[in-house]
Amino acid sequence: MNALDAPRTHAFNLAGARLTALPSGALWWPGQDLLCVSDLHLGKAERQARRGGAPLPPYESRDTLHRLSEALDTTGARHVVCLGDSFDDLAAARALPEAERLMLARLQAGRRWTWIEGNHDPGPVELGGDHLAELTLGPLTFRHIAQPGARAEISGHYHPKARVRTRMRSISRPAFLVDRDRVIMPAFGTFTGGLRSCSPDLSRLMRPEALAILTGPSARPVPMPR
Repeated sequence: MNALDAPRTHAFNLAGARLTALPSGALWWPGQDLLCVSDLHLGKAERQARRGGAPLPPYESRDTLHRLSEALDTTGARHVVCLGDSFDDLAAARALPEAERLMLARLQAGRRWTWIEGNHDPGPVELGGDHLAELTLGPLTFRHIAQPGARAEISGHYHPKARVRTRMRSISRPAFLVDRDRVIMPAFGTFTGGLRSCSPDLSRLMRPEALAILTGPSARPVPMPR
């Protein structure tokens, strides 16, 4: 494993597992050589164009995969878990350009790769790896959508963002939401948008003492804004 830049990351425990939030929005579990990312939404630009939506730059899938490659280089992960909504829909998965398919194949080579089903991609896609509704590994369960009352759960779906004030301005960034029961992952994909941490859905799921770990230049923990 390559050395991680500890001052730029944030480590914490969940159900006895030592996890590290990376500035990119990926989650690293060194005890399992596992990197987790959520909501890649590959093919979003293609889906928007197909459905007559607002046009997006066509490089979003390539940019997402490039950033995923950097996270894998940084950690040396041998197992990748993609927490659902990896593709914007099944047609977008089938329409993934050949260059991006080759990038993905290179990332998968020599690694265990687990696709968790999401609400945008409920069925298996024609790519390598395992396709599961959820994954339990050690004390942790990985699924796409958080279940109320669950424990030791890592999920995605909501694309959480947190807004904080600095001396000069207010900033909003994708964020991990973390308490003693769960982690809700930020969306990793380019142009995915997000839901504010103060939303009722997220406030109901997270305990009062929850943290928001902002992504960006560094993984910065703050009390979860409500």
